[in-house]
Amino acid sequence: MTDIIVPALGESVTEATVAKWFKAVGEAVAADEPLVELETDKVTVEVPAPAAGTLQEITADTGTNVAVGAVLGRLADGAVAPAPKAEPTPKPAAEPAPAAAAPAETSPLSPAVRKLIEENALDPAAIPATGKDGRLTKGDVLAFLETKSAPPPPQPELAPAPAPAPSPVTPPPAARAPERGEERVRMT
Repeated sequence: MTDIIVPALGESVTEATVAKWFKAVGEAVAADEPLVELETDKVTVEVPAPAAGTLQEITADTGTNVAVGAVLGRLADGAVAPAPKAEPTPKPAAEPAPAAAAPAETSPLSPAVRKLIEENALDPAAIPATGKDGRLTKGDVLAFLETKSAPPPPQPELAPAPAPAPSPVTPPPAARAPERGEERVRMT
């Protein structure tokens, strides 16, 4: 029999709450496989199996407060045959995820560019790209948005548009007389 003990959880932490058991009584366990999750006000910790075997007893159920060094459960010693078979099963399931992510990697859009395109419902193929290797840059998308939102160039009209009224001419600040009675004196 091997005891599953609450490890040291950090400085000034003396107890934890059992958040979740990953294995049920009677299930095979490989050495260093996570068995239980403990929560404190500072940290969440997974407690690994100290040895291979079968989970024989759970002494601290979910929601129980346990002190550092307390026994959480017991493992029956023995070699575990089913556990190695269980581990390869998740690995093939995880392999399609990178394959699914591969099209995103081939996409030349940075997260900022992708966000701008999604927010404005734009077609990336319609935007001229000036970045390295023909990639779209944030500047490309912003320039496209400006030209898209800019009013069309004025069409020639039959009658000329009225000229804007001339604004009164104000002298430059240096030419004006001092307003507060200040006088500039050259330094000697």
